Amino acid sequence: MKPQASALTDDFDDPLITTEEDEEAHEEDLWFLPGPLDEEPDDLPPGPRAEPPDTAVIEDWAKAESVHAARLARVAGRLGALDDRLLRGPKGWRHRLALIEAANLSWVAGDRVSSDRLALWISMRLSGAQDDPNALARVGWAVRRLTGGPGPKADLAAFLDRRDPENIEGSAERFEDRAGGWLDVMAAAIQLHPITRACMGFHLWSLAGLGQHSHQIEAAVTASRFAASDGSGVIFAPLAMGGAGGLRVSGLPAERLVRWLDGMNSAILAAMRTLDDIEAWNGRAENVMEQLSGRTPAALRKVLTEWPLVSAPMAEAMTRASRSAVQRNLAWMEESGLIREVTGHGRYRMWCIAD
Repeated sequence: MKPQASALTDDFDDPLITTEEDEEAHEEDLWFLPGPLDEEPDDLPPGPRAEPPDTAVIEDWAKAESVHAARLARVAGRLGALDDRLLRGPKGWRHRLALIEAANLSWVAGDRVSSDRLALWISMRLSGAQDDPNALARVGWAVRRLTGGPGPKADLAAFLDRRDPENIEGSAERFEDRAGGWLDVMAAAIQLHPITRACMGFHLWSLAGLGQHSHQIEAAVTASRFAASDGSGVIFAPLAMGGAGGLRVSGLPAERLVRWLDGMNSAILAAMRTLDDIEAWNGRAENVMEQLSGRTPAALRKVLTEWPLVSAPMAEAMTRASRSAVQRNLAWMEESGLIREVTGHGRYRMWCIAD
């Protein structure tokens, strides 16, 4: 007998129709689902926290510093002696050391800008057909940063003369962010000696994403300013004029630091010998040139102590003397054995102080 429709309706509920009681019972059956976050008990012990990667890096360099503490103290003492000497000496000494250091750094970076080409470019913006204008610009930047101006601590992007373009891809990391990350690591290593921090910063330069074609010169100049940040007379710590052995990138932090210290020690000694030679020559030149009158002789002596190589047009522009007066005094100084001509040509001649 076929059941009545009313009986079906009374005995069986429609599965598509649910009540509030059914929903609550259904949720209670799902015991395996987590409850609301605010109701979850917080009775678990805290898990291990991973240390920032910068902390491990700084600890490695701190260990390297402790291993070579005596060597670091000797180099710091010599840098302090150079600082005191430059503080008491003429400002032109700093300029001369900066030119020598920048020229040596250009050879390390592969640009190979000689001292005479650099002097002409810096003083008069003169370059030859064989000169690479980009290389001259890079070395010229190094000279400017090694002779003065704000250091890299405040604004690294401004120190490097590098800025992000106005339109940058969304996936590309901004240069200011990379520079800020490098500065953060340097600031976090405040417990390290400035010389050690400079070495660490130089070797972390590429890892921070700051490297490009000129990154070796930029990294070395920035590190040299960091190393001398506590000085009053010395603006940068010499790195390359003693052979640039400390700029070799290989080995563990302890190995890199000992090369850095040895290279800086050689560079500082070379800088001190250069200042000895300049001071001795200047005293001898004053005695020999007492018989000369006018302001041109004294101005020429000043130029020759500031620049490794000097041409007649350079001397004319920097002393603001007439060409005839400059040429006459240069010829007299050469005959007196105070300076010597180094090019051996009839034109574009250049002089340096005679030993």
